[in-house]
Amino acid sequence: MGSVEAQWLKFRDPSIPRTPDGRPNLTAPAPRLNGKPDLSGLWQAERTPVSEFTRVLGPELAQIQPDLSDVTKHVINVFWDIKPEEWPIRPEAAALTEQRQKSGRDFQSAYCLPGSVPVAMLIMNFKIVQSPRQIVMLPTGDPPRQIHLDGRSLQKDPEPSWMGSSVGRWEGDTLVIETTGFNERAWLDGFGHPRSESMRITERYRRRDFGHMDLEMSFDDPKYYTRPFGFKTTLTLIPDSELLEYVCTENEKDIAHLPR
Repeated sequence: MGSVEAQWLKFRDPSIPRTPDGRPNLTAPAPRLNGKPDLSGLWQAERTPVSEFTRVLGPELAQIQPDLSDVTKHVINVFWDIKPEEWPIRPEAAALTEQRQKSGRDFQSAYCLPGSVPVAMLIMNFKIVQSPRQIVMLPTGDPPRQIHLDGRSLQKDPEPSWMGSSVGRWEGDTLVIETTGFNERAWLDGFGHPRSESMRITERYRRRDFGHMDLEMSFDDPKYYTRPFGFKTTLTLIPDSELLEYVCTENEKDIAHLPR
């Protein structure tokens, strides 16, 4: 008998619009919930071609990092689309980034710690569950995110955490999420760019049709950066599928060989 997970992955969702041949129609109109776009579903960020990685970081990258198909360019470097001479990075942040690179330490998820924001929205996939008063985001392997839509303000003095504290609001058909209250343990990307407890991240989600969603992320951290910065990407719906359990420490064998 097949496993439950396998059965879920083959489940034909009757709520998904389909073309005459039965395939999911990802260009159909976006669904709505109480008059607002319904962002619910399993989503994956647009993947960066391996040719783009090797063009910027060298042809040997594919040999030392074989899972490039699972990440995006902004997981590697949040400043990927910005010329190096225009990076808005303060000397303290540059020094900390260099120190991390020279230490031989890897990104925190290599140690089975949360990738946090923005990586949680960019690597593997994540599920959105929407209700009128809150949205829950379930990243693969990271703690869940709870985004309150009930009109409350951001906490004035939140306990610093991996995923921060989030509130959301609708601006027309765009969901705007603001998150503060991060701890300083997470890196923003694989390069090791830091964040402080004063970091404020703003996300804008706009579901333009059934299968595609625009995501714009901006970062504001006056301790480490001279001005706000950000990037844009596209999310694609993964139809007739489901979020599967992922436990990083299960059968894990790499941490013992990594620098501490």
